[in-house]
Amino acid sequence: MVAEEARRTARRLTPLVAPPPTFDHFLAIDWSGARGRHHKGIALGLCAQGTGAPALLSPPSPRGWSREAVLRYLREDLPPRTLVGLDLGIALPFADAGAFFPGLAQSPDTARALWARIEGICEEDEDLGANAFVDHPDFAPYFRRHGGREGERFHLPGSDHRRGRLRVTEAAQARLGCKPYSNFNLVGAAQVGKSSLTGMRLLHRLTGTLPVWPIDPLPPSGSVVCEIYTTLAAVEAGRRAGRAKITERSDLDTALDALGSQPRGETGPIDDHSADALLTSAWLRGAAARRELWHPPELTPELATREGWTFGAL
Repeated sequence: MVAEEARRTARRLTPLVAPPPTFDHFLAIDWSGARGRHHKGIALGLCAQGTGAPALLSPPSPRGWSREAVLRYLREDLPPRTLVGLDLGIALPFADAGAFFPGLAQSPDTARALWARIEGICEEDEDLGANAFVDHPDFAPYFRRHGGREGERFHLPGSDHRRGRLRVTEAAQARLGCKPYSNFNLVGAAQVGKSSLTGMRLLHRLTGTLPVWPIDPLPPSGSVVCEIYTTLAAVEAGRRAGRAKITERSDLDTALDALGSQPRGETGPIDDHSADALLTSAWLRGAAARRELWHPPELTPELATREGWTFGAL
């Protein structure tokens, strides 16, 4: 009841909230936490204002994008006034237990402190990897890892939620019909933990270059990074959450048309990473001007600096 009342209050106050900045470009990044230096799972979709079809950015290597190559692109080649959406979790759960790592002395108390801790432990990991962090004796007990290695602190005492601890924004995703998994889960096709931890290293490296909403305040102009969940874009394009993945170019064009975008006019198969990036780029273009998406009712200043939020989750 409290959350519902907060949402009603936010709707009443929305007209009084300053409008979001105007963006000229919209970049969606389908990310990967896999081992190695080049990743088939990374795809970048970019579109500009208007209705033009989004384009897939070519990686600098024929072997595909590396995470460090994406970092260089964001630092050096990003078009001006771009809204960048990263398909990963920008923090770990905090609000449910009052800490990222309850019971651990000197547990980080903000998302940026968490990013810095991961970076400090993983400096030697290849291509912004995070294996050293999840294997660290202080932090391994909080993760579900391969080989049946579920840490004794993966669940909170008294909780049997099989998907693990969730952030407040992930509960909002679930209300929209999605099935989010904990960022502490590193196992299975639906896991996002590896992508999230490697993404936090990327975000740490972007400090001073790009603001990350809502951990940083939304600036009046310029480029901004936000967290996205590509399933939200697919649902808004008319697909079901359980059938969000697109593997045919004709289906991608149908979804783009539902979002008011011109089609790409291609036929044949497409990998789901590329389709996710292209479709979510077009979705960002329409969603960026919706001021209510920048002011979700449950997003307090304290929660913003600790857990962040998924753009589009209400």
